[in-house]
Amino acid sequence: MRIKELIKNDAGFQYIIDSLDLQSAAGRRGMLNTEFCNDPATLETEWNRLSEAIRATNDIPNRRYYIDLRHCLMCLHDLSGTFASLASHTPLNEVELFEIKNLCYTSKAAATAIEGLALTPTLPMPDCSAVFAILDPDHTGIANFYIYDSYDIRLAPLRRELNALQTSGGDPMRISELLAEQAEIQNEVCLRLSDELYPWVDTLVNTLNQMAYADGLLARAKLAIEWNLVRPAIGDVTRYKNLFNPRLKQRNEEMHMRYQPVSIEIRPGVCLVTGANMAGKTVLLKSIGTAQMMAQCGMYVPAEEATVHLVQGVATSIGDDQDEMNGLSSYASEIIKISNILADCRQRELLVLIDEPARTTNPVEGKALVQAIIKILEQSPSFTLITTHYGQLGSTCRRLRVKGFVEDLDNIPLTPQSINRFIDYSLTEDQSDNVPHEALRIAAILNCDSEMIALAEKSLQTT
Repeated sequence: MRIKELIKNDAGFQYIIDSLDLQSAAGRRGMLNTEFCNDPATLETEWNRLSEAIRATNDIPNRRYYIDLRHCLMCLHDLSGTFASLASHTPLNEVELFEIKNLCYTSKAAATAIEGLALTPTLPMPDCSAVFAILDPDHTGIANFYIYDSYDIRLAPLRRELNALQTSGGDPMRISELLAEQAEIQNEVCLRLSDELYPWVDTLVNTLNQMAYADGLLARAKLAIEWNLVRPAIGDVTRYKNLFNPRLKQRNEEMHMRYQPVSIEIRPGVCLVTGANMAGKTVLLKSIGTAQMMAQCGMYVPAEEATVHLVQGVATSIGDDQDEMNGLSSYASEIIKISNILADCRQRELLVLIDEPARTTNPVEGKALVQAIIKILEQSPSFTLITTHYGQLGSTCRRLRVKGFVEDLDNIPLTPQSINRFIDYSLTEDQSDNVPHEALRIAAILNCDSEMIALAEKSLQTT
């Protein structure tokens, strides 16, 4: 699966991709076509390249080469359509020939900048000098292109006569004849040049792709530096020290709110995550899913330290999936998605992230469904995290609990605006089969209807 498919179902990962400072449409196309990879050697190679790109980006003495390279990438146009025409022997026009010449010129300048940054082994650029020579018969050495006189011996005398007539206001009929003759000759030249360029189409495609890749690589490096991302290791388990959600962290910082990263180890099998409402369980699942996609698409990840177990895919059921256009309720949409996840887990090793399954149906059947989901996933090789408010599930699977509310902080009033500061989002191992009960306390903190809360407390005391 490619990034452009992954971001359709993961807003967090889409935020990451949209945050990349790509300089060209070709660079974005290349990034969106990046494959989700589970081959360790391929990913290690990609992370090595990213490491070199980070070094080069931070290379202050050679900063001018970095700026030159970024400028080259800004000049990059997506010529995939032009190359498709060339590969099918469709004659190119003057504009398309200019674009090809400009690509050759730009790639040469990019190669010079890449050499200055000591990135040539990481970003080898194909040699397009032969193509440039075809499009620069007068050896001007510049990117501009037109149908030079030297392409056809008939052009120079024709253009001299045409210029003289146009300057002196000569016979309009003769001018029209000369313009038609010139256009015919130029078309012949374009056809001949297209034939000469045809053997070089693979080189041109490789050059465009390598320039697009360079754009994506520098963008990933810049993001890793600005967000303090870390290179992951590959292991038998997934382990994050101080994993953070970039989007939420940035929002909290803008609002001058505290942000607490979370450390977690994810092992084969099923792990239940419990905790009070507002304790960050859903954010945790989203952060883990986004980090996994980042790692397996050749990026660094948002954590202080990270070890990632490579999987064949990320399967999620997070949030309200109600689809009114298809006539599906929240429950129907959710249970179909979970059913598809279970079927997929029987075939492949996945990272499975399910947020409060069966929460929108009645609790008796909901609890039975959660028990069934756990039992099936325990039999698969996947790495599964399930958040739930259901207790007494009778499963022996691993459990983690969000620590939740802490003791009142000195001199800080507890209000809906400050409640974030009173929650400890860290995880602790939990051997019990119970879940926290803090719904009424949260309702009180949020200044909800006091009679409702009082009646609910009374009801709890009588059950």
